[in-house]
Amino acid sequence: MKYMLDTNICIYAIKHKPPEVIKNFLKHNPEDICVSSITYGELMHGVEKSQAVERNRAAITLFLSSISILPFDNYAAEEYGKVRAELERKGTPIGPMDMLIAGHARSERLILVTNNTREFFRVEDLDLEVEDWTKE
Repeated sequence: MKYMLDTNICIYAIKHKPPEVIKNFLKHNPEDICVSSITYGELMHGVEKSQAVERNRAAITLFLSSISILPFDNYAAEEYGKVRAELERKGTPIGPMDMLIAGHARSERLILVTNNTREFFRVEDLDLEVEDWTKE
């Protein structure tokens, strides 16, 4: 695997908007793409609070059918701890779920694909590579 998708990229891909996400997605083998179990949890939260639970659950299931969901393990937890501590030291914290996902991507040495670059670029200094697939 090479890329870990953030929640916003998954939602864009499912909705096929913006089209750049799909173009970038199709440039890569599905085996090179994964999501964190944290991202899966965020997606399922969105499904459960939506007006169309079954339709949205089916869309998530179809989207993830060829993508691995990586479990958040003790190595991810250790990296999360490092990310959170360093961002707190610098006075530049990001959202709690974003810190978990950043730690997970770092623990697996994966490129994090997100449109939330403003938040995640704060972690880039901490040895996390970030790409935005909403751009060409």
